[in-house]
Amino acid sequence: MEQNKFQLIAGPCVIEDEGLVMEIAQELERISKVVNIPIVFKASYDKANRSSATSFRGPGITEGLKILHKVKSRTGLPVLSDIHETSEVEAASEVLDILQIPAFLCRQTDLILKAAASGKTVNIKKGQFMAPWDMKNVVDKVESTGNKNLLLTERGTSFGYNNLVVDFRSFMIMREWGYPVIFDATHSIQIPGGNGTSSSGERKYVPSLVRAAVAFGIDGLFMEVHPNPDKALSDGPNMLPLSELEGLLKKVITINNVQRGLDR
Repeated sequence: MEQNKFQLIAGPCVIEDEGLVMEIAQELERISKVVNIPIVFKASYDKANRSSATSFRGPGITEGLKILHKVKSRTGLPVLSDIHETSEVEAASEVLDILQIPAFLCRQTDLILKAAASGKTVNIKKGQFMAPWDMKNVVDKVESTGNKNLLLTERGTSFGYNNLVVDFRSFMIMREWGYPVIFDATHSIQIPGGNGTSSSGERKYVPSLVRAAVAFGIDGLFMEVHPNPDKALSDGPNMLPLSELEGLLKKVITINNVQRGLDR
């Protein structure tokens, strides 16, 4: 990700098929040029952390990386995907610009060290079960490899059963360590396991949380988007309709410019 410039990580939750992925990526490429915000394309080749064993997981690493490589070569957008095991790092780092450590795995030492040792930028999502100050240990693990290319992403904290709450203090606390802090707006309104065999979510709150987080002062946003979230194969209830993204980003730019002016 570019230094000192507000940025966006966006894309569908999971690679459903190549056609849909390219459709979304091309629209994100267009939006990036219109609003002048750098965009990293995100889609998971494997959703290993699912509520049910029958949930759709994606095409897997081999086919998924092929599709992400096409996105990169055809649109010029950098690409990001989740990695879940140390055995995935070598192949993933050949294609991905950013290796993402899912929230549930943010304390997996071997995985973090292997990802960081690749030299690639690593985006680590703060676990729902983690206090923001506890992420300093995660930062230390990455720094121990000599890799300084690190992003930290807030995605809400568990608050009772099937609910997440965003503590905005987390942004300031994690920023103290000198790395960009990203706000994952769509997973923050997820209701894990809310539908029994799948997660639910309240996407109506995404725009408000986005505006508030940008006003608070963050370095970028993470939002999962889809042309038709209600038909999505994974995380549909908390994804933002792709058609709403451009308008929201224009508001984000205005708020971000004001906020950064106040910080000067």
